[in-house]
Amino acid sequence: MDVQTFCRVCNAMCGLVVTVEDKVIVKIRGDESHALSRGYTCAKGRSLGVLHHDDRRLDQPSTGRGDSRTFSEWEHELDDIADRVSASLNEFGPDSIAMYLASGSAFDTAGRRSAERFLSLLGSKQKYTATTIDTPSKPLIAELVGGWSGLTPLWDHDSSKLLLLFGSNPVVSHGHSNAMPDPVRRFREFQEGGGALWVIDPRRTETAALADRHLQIRPGSDWLVLGWLVRRLLEEHPAASTLDQRATGAESLTNIVALFDDQLVSTSCDVAIDSLEALLDAVLSASRVSALTGTGVSMSATANVTEYLLWALHIVTDSYDAPGGMWFNPGYLLRLDQRDLPVSDGTPAPGPKSRPDLPRRFGEYPCSALVPEIEAGNITTLIVVGGNPVTALPDRDRTIAALSSLSTLVVIDVLPTETTDLASHVLPAVDQLERADLTWLLDSFQLAVAAQFTKAVVQPLHERRPVWWMLAQLANRLELDLLPRDVELNDETETRLLMHLVDRSLDPQSLMSSPSLTIASGAVYGWVTARVLSSGKWRLGVPTLQADIAHLLKNPPQQGSSVLLPSRRLKLMNSQFREIVPPGGTLEQPAIYASPSAVAALGRSERATVTSPFGSVTARLLADPTLRDDSIVLTHGWGDANVCALTSAATGIDSLTGMVLQSGLEVELQAAD
Repeated sequence: MDVQTFCRVCNAMCGLVVTVEDKVIVKIRGDESHALSRGYTCAKGRSLGVLHHDDRRLDQPSTGRGDSRTFSEWEHELDDIADRVSASLNEFGPDSIAMYLASGSAFDTAGRRSAERFLSLLGSKQKYTATTIDTPSKPLIAELVGGWSGLTPLWDHDSSKLLLLFGSNPVVSHGHSNAMPDPVRRFREFQEGGGALWVIDPRRTETAALADRHLQIRPGSDWLVLGWLVRRLLEEHPAASTLDQRATGAESLTNIVALFDDQLVSTSCDVAIDSLEALLDAVLSASRVSALTGTGVSMSATANVTEYLLWALHIVTDSYDAPGGMWFNPGYLLRLDQRDLPVSDGTPAPGPKSRPDLPRRFGEYPCSALVPEIEAGNITTLIVVGGNPVTALPDRDRTIAALSSLSTLVVIDVLPTETTDLASHVLPAVDQLERADLTWLLDSFQLAVAAQFTKAVVQPLHERRPVWWMLAQLANRLELDLLPRDVELNDETETRLLMHLVDRSLDPQSLMSSPSLTIASGAVYGWVTARVLSSGKWRLGVPTLQADIAHLLKNPPQQGSSVLLPSRRLKLMNSQFREIVPPGGTLEQPAIYASPSAVAALGRSERATVTSPFGSVTARLLADPTLRDDSIVLTHGWGDANVCALTSAATGIDSLTGMVLQSGLEVELQAAD
């Protein structure tokens, strides 16, 4: 039997067809009827059946730490957790209960909504998510320049003529904030239709190999390219003459980018001025532009100023909320264009007790505050939903010590991880093929106003349970009304929870009756300018960011130490799928990647050690001809070769977002043999 569904591993959410025989998943392929992914799926999507049947799956609740851990029944487990939560609430108050929500929960509609509501009903502000680990610059700049942190500019792939990618490799990542299913074919079609693709990246990535032009800049110099480009466009682009009509703060922007001198930028970026002029000509020829950043930018120390200058590029060229540039998806389910959004001036709330200096934004504390809060005794109970903070947070050893000290650490996951090893309670969750779902949380990241509903493909095995069910059971024990008033806790609950979202969507009947993707329209324009922007204008005058730019210009990147770069792997999603072998594939292994000349300089060593001011990591060493000599790559998410061992929250925390610098670090590479 073939069942249509969609993948819930990354933003692309490609359509899948799952072949089930006698309750066994025997094959997964791309759904050719899916209008966006068009039959494409990556190794992770094809591996979901392997994950479903994996012998290491968490199949039964367990309690206790180390050798004292034993399997238990759901009733006993939930009673014990509820008693502990209740005791902590009574003795220490609601902020003694914290929750960490990561990428494993981001694509579980009913589970994620229930988790956030559960924490809210407790009255706790101790919410932490993966947003502040690798991408807080994006909602920050959206809030500072646009007024609302939820604004996500999207590539207008149907009508744009120029796409610029800064530190982004969609061929592997399938997009960062922007969803890009079927990326190779999509880029080729874009080019065949007259579009030009430019990649600005220190590495000649898989995407750069497809590009019309690749500027292989020095690591950490993206912001210089953008600042120079904005300066020249203010002087030469026709739309710059009307900038005051669509933005405030144009004068302050003009003053700061005037400092991006040709020679300074060319030397600092290690790019010939002729190449920069060619990029300028491409933008002027296209008139409007689509430009995106990826984790190569968003995890770096210059993430905020780079993202700000990227927004300035679009606003100066009149490319936001306009055909041929970038559009804002209101969402098939979210319907943002019909709602009064919480517009803000960007002023953050204070951080938690142990770190009041850190900013609270987007309704959550930055993850850099989680360990200090535990160490200070302010958190007694942490619930981890679909995440592995041991491999995601800075200060690996400090993080392990803090998690181990918690009286109650509840971890909800599908496979054992470094974090489940430390848990006091481990709750086995269903995998994505065992639950019904919607394309909800990332509805506005898609390349069309579209949505999809899926029933569970197979029934849950063993004692696996949905996240929403676990939290509803805990809420009942704590006498909290987690479920909507018209929803009872029974076999139909999951679908009823999803129906609450579908009821306010564009066309509920079409969505629920179709097994494939439902598309309402392509790009839409105007609603952000009309409904979100104050007086219909963007805010380019951001003194804090402009002061940061002035400071950075006094010490631009120079030839020197090697720099740690992030990268995505096609078979992995952070720490997920590390031990999963895709059908017909091989197991991914951690490695340190350096240029052939950098590897040759270490002699015949097969292993190397990367050292930062905070620690070191040793792994096998591989030569990568796509890298500059000053670039070192080590992918995030591994257990042993853990990037977090190179980082520290004790220093290098971004003051505007609380993000810890986990890439762009200066490092040394040495032979380990």
